[in-house]
Amino acid sequence: MRVEPKQPSVKGPENLFTGDVWFDVIAAPQPAPSRMRVNAVHFSPGARTAWHSHAVGQTVHVTEGSGLIQSRGGAVLEIRPGDTVYTPPGEWHWHGAAPDSFMTHLAMWEAPADDGDEAQWGAHVTDEEYGSRP
Repeated sequence: MRVEPKQPSVKGPENLFTGDVWFDVIAAPQPAPSRMRVNAVHFSPGARTAWHSHAVGQTVHVTEGSGLIQSRGGAVLEIRPGDTVYTPPGEWHWHGAAPDSFMTHLAMWEAPADDGDEAQWGAHVTDEEYGSRP
């Protein structure tokens, strides 16, 4: 057993996020065979990820506030505390806070078994894409 002390919060880089985003690493890479990753991600109102996909999929669980999430070609969906969303491997999507609310979620994913890229990142979500709410 190993106790990991809390690490400082990290500001989300501007090339991957729009707006102010901070994350706390909960489960970082561990020795094999573990491939689990978990971050608590804190979005300010209107902040969001860029378009991205995960090699082994991703699960997002909302803990606070109101947010938005969209798969490429799908509708923008509202997400609230207690909601859990699974995005399959390779599915391009984005997620973030609603325009009038902070939002925190747990982002959970696994690294691929072959040591490939965990995620691919694309373009920033435009204001038009973000604003196409249900």
